[in-house]
Amino acid sequence: MFISSQSSAPSFRDFTLVMPAVAVGNVGQLAVDLIVSTLNMSRVGHIHTDCLIPMAGNNPYASSKEDGEELHTPAEVHSLSSLHTVCLLLFSFVLPLFKLQSKTKKFRQLLVSWIKSSGFSRTVVLSSSHAYQRDDQQLQGTPLRYLVTPSLLKGSADALKELGWREMERVPAFPGLTDGNTEPRLCIPGGGITKGLYTDSCKEDLPLAVLLLFCSEGDNIPDAFALANHLNDWLHLKQPNKWKIPTSWSLLFGNGIPPALF
Repeated sequence: MFISSQSSAPSFRDFTLVMPAVAVGNVGQLAVDLIVSTLNMSRVGHIHTDCLIPMAGNNPYASSKEDGEELHTPAEVHSLSSLHTVCLLLFSFVLPLFKLQSKTKKFRQLLVSWIKSSGFSRTVVLSSSHAYQRDDQQLQGTPLRYLVTPSLLKGSADALKELGWREMERVPAFPGLTDGNTEPRLCIPGGGITKGLYTDSCKEDLPLAVLLLFCSEGDNIPDAFALANHLNDWLHLKQPNKWKIPTSWSLLFGNGIPPALF
């Protein structure tokens, strides 16, 4: 459920929605951080749901003391009308329930419902996947991949072809063990809700694209820049390679090493 922070609810019809999936290395979240910070996007509301682990914190994009005192929630919505772009920021995992169950499906349904009711012209999910679980064919070339639903492909096929991007490969369910006639499947290990949201969007005929990067846990700032630049090559949000780092990144790895140790 979207709750506006303004007196009247904003219209997102024909806007582009950019959102992350909470995935390995938090690459998608860091990339959306760069977009919101660089474009100085305004906070217009938040998504209220019981599907995410409850949390609250200061404004991660604060430019002054007054801004820093703003309270932010796990799912914030920022907008820039001049570019017809909306960013959904996710700062929390989907709430787990018992054993292997979680509220993942309910959260995906909430997102699909909001996307449809808001009238977004297209949705772009920024995500990542475990580098160590790549198939042999995925070890070659760039670590960046994309997926696109049939609905979006109708109007974006030429643009994607011109970009020369590499589509996410389908892989055997059990490499080395399966029959040669077995249909390859889409597998995004470590990708969170990425695969489920893509599949749901295909069923609902939603125009959605997934941009993802193979990576490992660690310092994923370079991965975030790579993914943000990859998106910018398509959407042309700003001048290439000129990103503004959010103030919150100064605390990304905690305090520095105390000099007294040496």
